[in-house]
Amino acid sequence: MATEELNSKNFPVLSYVLGRLPSFTPRSDVDRPSSSLSTKSDPSSSSNHSMEIVTQMPHLTHPDVIASMTNAISDVSQTRSVLRTLGPRPDHETVDKARARLSEIDASLSESFEEIALSPNDKDVAEKEQKRREAVETEKTWYNSILKLNELHESYEKLLKEGEERLVRIYESAEKNAAAVAEEEASVVEVNEEVVSLLQQASDHEIDRVDLSGRKLRLLPEAFGRIKGLLVLNLYNNQLEAIPDSIAGLQSLLELDVSTNLLEKLPDSIGLLSKLKILNVSCNKLTTLPDSICHCGSLVVLDASYNNLTYLPTNIGFELVNLEKLLIHLNKIRSVPTSVGEMRSLRYLDAHFNELNGLPNSFGLLTNLEYLNLSSNFSDLQDLPASFGDLISLQELDLSNNQIHSLPDAFGTLVNLTKLNLDQNPLVVPPEEVVKQGVDAVKMFMGKRWVSMLEEEERLANMKEEMDQTDTDWLNRTTSKLKTYVTEVSEYLGSNSPKDPFLDQQL
Repeated sequence: MATEELNSKNFPVLSYVLGRLPSFTPRSDVDRPSSSLSTKSDPSSSSNHSMEIVTQMPHLTHPDVIASMTNAISDVSQTRSVLRTLGPRPDHETVDKARARLSEIDASLSESFEEIALSPNDKDVAEKEQKRREAVETEKTWYNSILKLNELHESYEKLLKEGEERLVRIYESAEKNAAAVAEEEASVVEVNEEVVSLLQQASDHEIDRVDLSGRKLRLLPEAFGRIKGLLVLNLYNNQLEAIPDSIAGLQSLLELDVSTNLLEKLPDSIGLLSKLKILNVSCNKLTTLPDSICHCGSLVVLDASYNNLTYLPTNIGFELVNLEKLLIHLNKIRSVPTSVGEMRSLRYLDAHFNELNGLPNSFGLLTNLEYLNLSSNFSDLQDLPASFGDLISLQELDLSNNQIHSLPDAFGTLVNLTKLNLDQNPLVVPPEEVVKQGVDAVKMFMGKRWVSMLEEEERLANMKEEMDQTDTDWLNRTTSKLKTYVTEVSEYLGSNSPKDPFLDQQL
């Protein structure tokens, strides 16, 4: 099989990019036209090729594109440098002769090994054979190097094809990105004009709603904090990396949506939005919620899902007493603060796909909770608190994809529960056959089990009480008998027995 030439016809982009690389190895006879290492050496031809390909692919002149392409073909350029040092690819006949000679050498070595085995005590034969082996090994090394060089050239041919494909993909990606950037820049100018117009409008007369969703905004001007009468601010699906502190000026704000942005943190000043009822910060890069968020005491809905949160503010439950809906799913939260039990208004809690390793016992205080999703905490969630049965308003519960072995003893008291998902848990209590029968069967099983446990506890308590009474009666009878016995002994001994004052005192 003839080796592919590296030229502008077979590998146009690869040839162009390799031509831009500095050469540390001078051209030699290795770079012959028939070799896979050769490039067109005619300067005018190379220049014409460069002009032609750049005309067809203008983004090739961009430094970032060339840098990406250069990195992408580092294996090609390294292999080319190595092959320039090692030499051209051996022809087919040379390769075949090398393989044949290696086979002959291996056969002769096998025969000589048999001769030595037949005369193990002949030192002359052994020494002679040792020298012969050393010479043969040198010869084998030479022939093996021919085969390896041929394999390397063969691999290089594949590298050239793969390299060209890689570069084409990089160029197509750069072309798309350039188009997207151009479109984005045009839209940014358009958005900026819209924002300026909106702020001007707000300065002339009061506005209560602003919707800038999907505008690719990267920056929210500080001037937004001066829109005093604003009630609703929608910044969904932009590219915001920060919210200005001036947002604290929106004293009348009731709804704030900054979901699907690039926020890594929220400003502490958000805690000054005392009238805020709905806050959506989902689909960002938040690792924490500021402690000041606890001061938003009017909050009814808080959506902090799809972030990187590992915990919630310690006092969140003490101050967000009006919260009815809390969405914290798809985070990395390991524990829920004890204060969450103070959220007596909470009706809806979604905490699935976290790293929860349990719930505080105060969780049972959420007596208005109707919906609870704790699914997909996987190996972390193994137990539920004993107070779980106090969630008397619970209607829907999802505990799937956890490591729960047993439901809480008082689970059967959840009389309003109508939907229950226990899939993918190593449940022992209740058993699998009960779980398959549905939520009513589970509640009945756990209810009967709990009643039986209470009856058993009462029986043991009564038994203990009876045993304690029996022990008291026995002690009284024993003490009486002992006194009688001592009296009789004393009378028998009479006056001849010495008196023991200590014993008399004890009796």
